[in-house]
Formats: sequence, structure tokens, C-alpha cells
Amino acid sequence: MVSTSPSLADALAAGPVVLDGGLSNQLEAAGADLSDALWSARLLAEEPQAVVRAHQAYYEAGAQVAITSSYQATFEGFARRGIAEEQAAELLRRSVALAREAAALARAGGVAGPLYVAASAGPYGAMLADGSEYRGRYGLSVAELERFHRPRLEVLAAARPDVLALETVPDVDEARALLRAVRGLGVPAYLSYSVAGDRTRAGQPLTEAFAPAADADEVIAVGVNCCAPDDADRAVRTAARVTGKPVVVYPNSGESWDAEARAWYGDPAFGADRVAGWAADGARLIGGCCRVGPDAIAALAAGLGR
Repeated sequence: MVSTSPSLADALAAGPVVLDGGLSNQLEAAGADLSDALWSARLLAEEPQAVVRAHQAYYEAGAQVAITSSYQATFEGFARRGIAEEQAAELLRRSVALAREAAALARAGGVAGPLYVAASAGPYGAMLADGSEYRGRYGLSVAELERFHRPRLEVLAAARPDVLALETVPDVDEARALLRAVRGLGVPAYLSYSVAGDRTRAGQPLTEAFAPAADADEVIAVGVNCCAPDDADRAVRTAARVTGKPVVVYPNSGESWDAEARAWYGDPAFGADRVAGWAADGARLIGGCCRVGPDAIAALAAGLGR
């Protein structure tokens, strides 16, 4: 069942809306093993109720929008695991249904107000599962990237989420491909880059990166995710200035990953104290990404009066 009105776009016009936090860290905290090339998408087939519980935890913490577990779910990635096209399409549709199920459970438990679902579409590099999603520049043309993204987006859109989350995009070429791929699908989208400093991961200035979304009618918010909180501070202002649209922002905790030791280190820099600044600078869709859990989202929601 599709969420009742107001639409997410209308809700953003009325004031800040709370996104969830990192799905993977919540799944891992509950004991899930995500050391697979499909990452959290593997659980769509093998442990769907774990996904429901993770979404529910964020709704109950104060999130108004849950981002589905389809970030790394692609026809190509599933095919490498022997999953046929129709079954892959069913798993993509299931990602939206599981978030809807979690919203229904949260409402039954007393959570009030509209609860929304954002269908995640990660970048091409997420399918490769080799870290290239944080570099971009895959050697593919915009047209080739559009052909990769469109079939998955068609399936996700047909499942009727409230918004398509075009997230963790590393470079402008892929953003252009995604903006072309969502045309005519009948579902709004937001576009969110992964950035380092004042540039995309591929090195383009953010003023250049945000510009293509300014005239895209399908796009209801533009911004950044999966980045350092300090980088998010600057990016919010730039996105608002360049596009004139509501800004989406959901950075990581600020900790760093040591790939050799397979451990996180450093202190979190994500905190509810940043939220007022983001909102003042134009952010209307605000949450957290990697290592940001339900407690942090609860504090963020409280800071926004939710």
C-alpha cells in the first residue's frame, strides 16, 4: 500500500523530514553477516524479516523515511549468484514491500504520522563490489550507465515507493545517467552524491555536480550522503544555492574504516547538534549513513522536534 498524503515532496515543503540511519550497521548489530558481494541485498532472499526489523527500529526511533535494502541489488549482481532475472525483479520489489511492512508494524506500535519508503539505487560501482563506487570514472559512457540503471529503476518504481533514492553517486556522468533513467517512471527521486571536501569522489566541483538536477522535474531533493559530517556542512549550502531545491543530507558517523584490520577507528563526529545548521542552510531530508544507528536518529529527530 502506498503511503497516505501528504506526499514526501509536500512534507519537505512543510519542514525537515527525518531519514533513517545506516541499514548495514543495524543489521550487523542484530547479528547479520554482510561479508558478501551482495551486502544487505542478500538478506532480501535469505533473511527478509531481519530487514523488516531493522527498518522498524529506525521508524520507532523517529525516522519518517526508510531507505530500502536494494542499494547493492542489481540484475547483474544477482545473476552472478545464479538468481534468474524474474527472481531478481521479485527481490527488488520485495525490498519496498519489506519497508512497507516495517512501517505498518511501527504504526501498530503507536508511531504516528506519515511514514515513507525510499527505494535505494546505488551506483554502478556498488554492483562491482570492489570499492569503485567511491572513485567513479568506470570507463562507461552516460548512455551505457543509463542502460545499466534503467531496468532496475523501472522495477523499483513499479513497486510504488514514495521516492527513488539515487544515492552515493560518485561522479557527474553517473548522475546524468541516473537523471535520464528516472524520466517518465512516475515516481519522484532524490539525487545524493558521495563527496570528499568540496568535490565529488571523482573530483568534480560540487557546483558542477549539483547543476544537472536543478532542472530535473523528477528530482525533489539534492545533496550528499556517505561522507564525513564536516564535508556535509559545506555541501548542504552549495546544493541549496546551485539548485534552489530542498537538500538531502545523511553523512557517516565520521569514524574511519581500516580495511587491513577490518575495524573502525576514531571518534564519531555525527551529532544532533549539527542538524539545526543543516536545516538553516536548506536541508529538508536529514538522516545518517554508515555507523549512524537508531540512537543517533532518535537524537536527530528530537532536535528537529519530531
